[in-house]
Amino acid sequence: MTTTTAPAPPTDTIKRLLPWLVAVAFFMQSLDTTILNTAVPAIAEAMHVTPLDMKSVLASYTLSLAVFIPISGWMADRFGTRRVFACAIGLFTLGSLLCGLSVNIAMLVACRVVQGMGGAMMVPVGRMTMVRTFPKSELIRAMSFVSIPSLIGPMLGPISGGLIVHYLDWSVVFFVNIPVGLAGLLLVYRFLPDYRESSTHPIDIVGLILFGSGISLLSYVLEVFGENSLGDIEMAGLLLLSGTLLAGYGIKATHTPFPLLQLSLFRLRTFRAAVSGSFFSRLGLGGLPFLFPLLYQVGLGYSPVQSGLLVMPQALAAMGLKVIVPRILARLGYRNVLVVNTLTLGVLIMLFATIDVGTPAWRIALQAFILGFFTSTQYTSMNTLVYADVGARQTSAASTIASTGQQMSISFGIASASLIAAMFVPASLRSDPTALIHGVHQAFIVLGIMTMASSVIFMGLKKNDGGAISGRKLV
Repeated sequence: MTTTTAPAPPTDTIKRLLPWLVAVAFFMQSLDTTILNTAVPAIAEAMHVTPLDMKSVLASYTLSLAVFIPISGWMADRFGTRRVFACAIGLFTLGSLLCGLSVNIAMLVACRVVQGMGGAMMVPVGRMTMVRTFPKSELIRAMSFVSIPSLIGPMLGPISGGLIVHYLDWSVVFFVNIPVGLAGLLLVYRFLPDYRESSTHPIDIVGLILFGSGISLLSYVLEVFGENSLGDIEMAGLLLLSGTLLAGYGIKATHTPFPLLQLSLFRLRTFRAAVSGSFFSRLGLGGLPFLFPLLYQVGLGYSPVQSGLLVMPQALAAMGLKVIVPRILARLGYRNVLVVNTLTLGVLIMLFATIDVGTPAWRIALQAFILGFFTSTQYTSMNTLVYADVGARQTSAASTIASTGQQMSISFGIASASLIAAMFVPASLRSDPTALIHGVHQAFIVLGIMTMASSVIFMGLKKNDGGAISGRKLV
């Protein structure tokens, strides 16, 4: 048995500064993603590919996160949260530099994988440090506070990306991470608590190979499906191989003392609902950042700056209303909030299929604002419910599984959104505004239905589940 060690109990200063420090990592990731989303059409033009082909640039990053996140908890336990967090920020910053220097889409995809290797350790290790520093009664408020500074990224990202590609070169969207990363390194070495285990188990290398290969193959199949680059037999063979690899990992995990992902945590009802519900609801939400710039810039003819302004209200709502989410959970409880909120999100996503050339900009902005509020409520609820019944020694494993599931769903969500849109747009018309609008509309409808369907998972919760975190008292 291992025991968690720390240099000393966290002081008030550490508890006050830690959320801001962890938010630096969250900010870097969210800023990078939202800036890149707005810049997708411009990068596609510079690299002589269609905007729909850019899905590999977005999906490769989130897939890299999903592959390497499972070892982040082990590395933090083995080498300490401070060292691993600092290395993660450094690797992410290096990857950003290399992305900005890329000369073709293949090189850009490869450098995004490097970025993902760093990002894979930033968020889960930061979240794990928060969980070990704050008691459960303070966790929602602390995690919500972390999310507020990190939501500045989505607020600034769309308009910043629009301004950069309009007035500067597209490569600058990656270079902006460099000063933020250097500042983060300074803060980490000064203020991050250095939690680690006195002894650690061997890392599950075979499990990492099986799991990583399985989800990578599955993501590749989703990416190329419908492009006619592979025949039906080849596609079926790859799907079968992917399923075999993932099934092999599942079997190995049940017979390994220290598996890569501790699947036994799924015996906890709250953990099971939070992780599986998060995965399926994020499949719908994960494709939206890819679809919005295509609809606004290619379909409706807005400039990158105007496109960024249309997306900004979503981040403003998420940031401004984040502080009231703990009160909502305390009043209504996790089950009621997640069921109703998930159904509402599905409807809101489908409403974007009504946006066309004649739609006024104020209505698009209003829909984005409302979507931002419900998205913020969904993410905060799911992210905190994960730890409702998890013990102190299980926080590392729980954080690893939760983060892996989130990134897998976002990667698959991007691939699914692109696949659905491409199914309704012939290859010869993928740069045609009218055809692209039609394809994006169909994608919104399907993603909305997928999101609504995920509410069934949250219906399995009980009224008092998560009460230790939400503070809700049953009457």
